[in-house]
Amino acid sequence: MSSPPGPGAAPLQAEPFAFADFTWLNGTSRQTDSLLDTKYFTGEFRADLNFVYDFNHPQDHTLTGSSELGRTNEVHVQQLAVGGDFHWNHVRGRLLTQFGLYATMTPRNDASTAKGQWNTGDAYRYVSEAYGGYHWDALHGVNLDAGIFMSYIGLFSYYNFDNWAYQPSYVSSNTPWFFNGLRLQVFPSDRLKLELWLTNGWQSYNMFNNTPGVGASLTWRPTADLAIISNNYILGADTLGNRKRTRRHTDNSIQWKYYDRPSAPLDKMALSFTFDFGDEQGGGASRSGAPDAPKQYFAGWMLYQRFWFAHDRHAITLGGGAISNPGRYLVLMPPINGATATSGTPYFTQNPGDPYHAWDGSVTYDYLPNPFITFRGEFNRRGASVPYFAGSGGVTPPGGNQGAPGSTVPGWAPDLRKTESRLTLAMLVKF
Repeated sequence: MSSPPGPGAAPLQAEPFAFADFTWLNGTSRQTDSLLDTKYFTGEFRADLNFVYDFNHPQDHTLTGSSELGRTNEVHVQQLAVGGDFHWNHVRGRLLTQFGLYATMTPRNDASTAKGQWNTGDAYRYVSEAYGGYHWDALHGVNLDAGIFMSYIGLFSYYNFDNWAYQPSYVSSNTPWFFNGLRLQVFPSDRLKLELWLTNGWQSYNMFNNTPGVGASLTWRPTADLAIISNNYILGADTLGNRKRTRRHTDNSIQWKYYDRPSAPLDKMALSFTFDFGDEQGGGASRSGAPDAPKQYFAGWMLYQRFWFAHDRHAITLGGGAISNPGRYLVLMPPINGATATSGTPYFTQNPGDPYHAWDGSVTYDYLPNPFITFRGEFNRRGASVPYFAGSGGVTPPGGNQGAPGSTVPGWAPDLRKTESRLTLAMLVKF
């Protein structure tokens, strides 16, 4: 706790968002204290372990179309993170490692690593956040950071412990989890945060071409029961080798806790709603649609309703959403024959105008015995307008991947389906 100012000193400003308890928010840790806090360093440890049962029964145990899950019918460490926050004399820094499946799934979704040398996909794969910065005691706080930081476009946190559900809808799963660049945070009041971004690109370690991405974010919490977020991104030329194609995107969320009775069996209820719209223009794509430049856009929404019971020790979340993404420029590339965002594959094209519409729904149950662990069970049902999800034949050729990643294998084709149902069991730990 800060000491009161001395005679003639400026009054202390209220700490941002400290006027109320916001641990109910989706995408926010429910913890109020850290067990690993010191004067110079606040430590952090996260473990995310899961088992997935896919009712399509892919023989190669491979999931498609998820940034959170990759394997079925096996126990896996999805993520293990160790690190924390450094803070001294206005200088700040954050490091959080990234081990487990996230260390391979996240880099393979970044096509920018194919530009130039030095293999940045390997250089950064074991880091989820890494930045240094400086804090000024102006207004209610000003921070300037450089490095890899979270974007939170799509509302959900990159870390499943912080979320109401394990598998977020497409609006979140198909939009950036991180940016690599510069971030300026300004807190005009204890209820408002403004951010400006200058980044290498759209969830990318490098620039795809020669144009950086520019973005801005607004977070407003006018009361203890309401939060409004708007994230916006423009100018990025984020298609590898196509410097004429630019992207813009807007992402907007509202979260509302409309019921809070701590002594009742059903003690809390809240909902979140997110809607996104974006498009691309130039280099064979357009915002209006033309014979030689088909319309290419992303439109989507997701809605979640959360119920807490028995003094917040149990919770149920119902939710889902839908997207339309002609051109498929934000659709996660299925790992067919080892395909990545860089390689692509003829088995699932991403040409301007290629149709893609998808929807999903989920039911999540959480057991929360204390603030440091979550036991989660979740059922998901997902569908798409084109074959996209792994079927029983899987997406791996007999004997393993063959030839260049994503290439055609004579006499073989992946088993892709339009629907998928799965059950996820997870244990999530955070200190």
